[in-house]
Amino acid sequence: MPNKQIVIVGAGPAGLACAEILSELGDYDITVYEQKPSAARKFLMAGKTGLNISHVEDLDIFISRYDHAEWLRPMIELCNAETIQAWMKGLGIESYIGSSGRIFPNEMKAAPLLRAWLKRLQQRGVKFFYRHQVMRMNSLELTVLDLSHQQQHTLKADAIILACGAVSWPQLGSDGQWQHWLDPCVIQPFSASNVGVLVKWSRYLQPIFGQPLKRIKAWAEGQTPQYGEMVISHYGLEGGLVYRCNRDLRETMKTQKSTILYLDLLPDWDQTQILHKLQQGKKQSLNTLWQKIGLDKTKIALIRDVVSKADWNDALKMAQHIKQLVIQIHGLRPVEEAISCVGGVRLEALDKDLMLKNSPHIFACGEMLDWDAPTGGYLLTACLATGRWAGAGVHQRLNAPEKS
Repeated sequence: MPNKQIVIVGAGPAGLACAEILSELGDYDITVYEQKPSAARKFLMAGKTGLNISHVEDLDIFISRYDHAEWLRPMIELCNAETIQAWMKGLGIESYIGSSGRIFPNEMKAAPLLRAWLKRLQQRGVKFFYRHQVMRMNSLELTVLDLSHQQQHTLKADAIILACGAVSWPQLGSDGQWQHWLDPCVIQPFSASNVGVLVKWSRYLQPIFGQPLKRIKAWAEGQTPQYGEMVISHYGLEGGLVYRCNRDLRETMKTQKSTILYLDLLPDWDQTQILHKLQQGKKQSLNTLWQKIGLDKTKIALIRDVVSKADWNDALKMAQHIKQLVIQIHGLRPVEEAISCVGGVRLEALDKDLMLKNSPHIFACGEMLDWDAPTGGYLLTACLATGRWAGAGVHQRLNAPEKS
């Protein structure tokens, strides 16, 4: 009896994780189609400055970082940080835990890990077809275009796994074309996540564009302040701390044109301490005084740009501004610039195995599903976890006893 034919569309982390688990679970003919010339291009781009693949922290806290935490919980419990480190080691890639709890390969880069991963998959018989673009999907039949020779062919599979990515960084392959293959009712429209926010700076702030705001806290209205840093850019603010506030800012802006991001510029001091220091230094210039209480040149420039000049010499008002600086946010940068997206295949359109309820034996995984997470290893972890889960789901479905 011939082996079951399994097609995976997309050679990113989720698709590769799916291929890997299937190659372990059964004797399948597994084929991966990728429209780009090579695998996992976004994965490689993300790893250029250091591949943060997961994060070591209490599992409940880790899972709480996701917007659909309980839905993802069983998948991440089976593909947690410890599991990922062991998997990397099995590929010959040693890892280390940074001071912030983030997990990196010792070499920092993504390329050695990807090479080892692809080599193992190929040794297990997984076939890869690059520069092959899926044009149409009709049930378990796919029309694929060979981009190198501009030839189309049709193929049938026993199961199809869509691991096509979302719509951020489309130049790397995640262009969202797969949305045309599915019923629109199963797709939640995409919007940006982990992306910069728009602020209307004055021209006087231009000299500090690109400078970081270090050791601060930030929060949206009604949310818990989070510690970290961000960067002042020509369009507003970017960086890890503001990305962690994206979800709350985005929700507010669904019903209004702008919202507020609050910054605590001196989180190690309380307002009373700051007020006392400001009152003691009345004879000093403002710049000298502000520097003495711990504000660097970037923070001072920011204060001068957003705080009314009438408040600068009022110690009480300045202490309040320093602890709760109001930044007016006018929007988010385009989704194409985002590190990740929220939106995609609706979770209620999937069964417990990540199979589309209205399309038997068609599964979906990775960033094309409607879940959201901050940067810091959470995105990659969920891609690996949903890929493995979908692969296990395919195996279970293909081997389930037929109902009489």
